[in-house]
Amino acid sequence: MSAVRLARAATGRKIIVKFEGCYHGHSDSLLAKAGSGVATLNLPDSAGVPEEFVRFTLTLSYNDIAPVEKVFAERGREIAAVIVEPVAGNMGCVLPWKGFLEGLRALTEKHGALLLFDEVITGFRIAYGGAQEHFGIRADLTTLGKIIGGGLPVGAYGGRADLMDQIAPLGPVYQAGTLSGNPLAVSAGLAALRELKKPRTYERLEALGAELGDGLAAAARAAGVRVEVNRCGSMLTVFFTADPVTDYASAKRSDTARFARGHRALLERGVYWPASQFEAAFVSLAHTEADIDQTLGAARQAFAAAK
Repeated sequence: MSAVRLARAATGRKIIVKFEGCYHGHSDSLLAKAGSGVATLNLPDSAGVPEEFVRFTLTLSYNDIAPVEKVFAERGREIAAVIVEPVAGNMGCVLPWKGFLEGLRALTEKHGALLLFDEVITGFRIAYGGAQEHFGIRADLTTLGKIIGGGLPVGAYGGRADLMDQIAPLGPVYQAGTLSGNPLAVSAGLAALRELKKPRTYERLEALGAELGDGLAAAARAAGVRVEVNRCGSMLTVFFTADPVTDYASAKRSDTARFARGHRALLERGVYWPASQFEAAFVSLAHTEADIDQTLGAARQAFAAAK
């Protein structure tokens, strides 16, 4: 919410472009879903959100750069920012196609809009520098969440100095929060970041993530269950579908009833998987090889139960 407010103030524009299936908090202007086309008025995603609140939010399909090019060609002078999860985590783990993030960077630069990376999930998870380090793309503004609090409630946003200088008291953009600088969350976050800074941290997370992702795919094949396993570093999702999952529409074609059966079977075997087909699972430094082996053993039985 605060980063979007800053983007609008810095550009003097109103329109925000977001992508279907990407979640950026529950502020009114970001609770919008796509209509039948970019010219269609977006409808609120929640009761209590007036249509007027989302009239300046355009929602497009993730991983499809053509509609973004069309919107910028038609309304580029009105667009304040493009906000995106660089690796989607709120429709399940969905990786960006090659050229998608690069295309967003090029379009925003060309038209004087800002690129806002929501790294609440990817920040410090897929690399110490987040998705921006992983993909080699620098955003103008970045949002981060509980990872910088070691799991405790905290949020942050940052970006170029000329943008951040517009925040009060230096500039006209208001910012305040009851939990700002909470000492417990900040202390826990500093401890977590020191752990992540240690050598070979991300090599270990990548190895554990690959072992789990590859093992789950193999277990599903052995059980005769068609799944798609999407993974980026230590985050992954097992989609119960036979087709590639590249956006919200393809994610929604997953068999949620089969996922539910598999989830219950995992719980019965001592594995607590994310409780929604459309959430990502995460490997952490606390996980061991034995944990991965236990999970895969349970998964082989769970996939059979999910048929």
